[in-house]
Amino acid sequence: MTAREATVTSATEPVGAPCHGDEAPSGPHGYSKQKDQHLKRLRRIEGQIRGLQRMVEEDVYCIDILTQVSASTKALQSFALQLLQEHLRHCVADAALKGGSEIDAKVEEASAAIARLLRT
Repeated sequence: MTAREATVTSATEPVGAPCHGDEAPSGPHGYSKQKDQHLKRLRRIEGQIRGLQRMVEEDVYCIDILTQVSASTKALQSFALQLLQEHLRHCVADAALKGGSEIDAKVEEASAAIARLLRT
């Protein structure tokens, strides 16, 4: 794990943690209904990144590359916001229905995710 990955992944938020607490999720993740659309979107973003690599290889003007970096960053941020919205609608709403301390944990988890998005 790189230093950057260690920064992004904290002890309170394990990678791949299920939406439904510590046990395995009882149902699909919030993004499951949109999975094909998300994968298509991520492939498009991947293409943008590869385009950036080509631009550098071909010695394209700096400002043109920076414009594409900005577009790629915006695409990733938009994707992240969509996932966050789906998490709130699915996982946080599910925890609210169950009641108890699980809702507090889910709200805290979502708040931490929002804070990470704001830092980028």
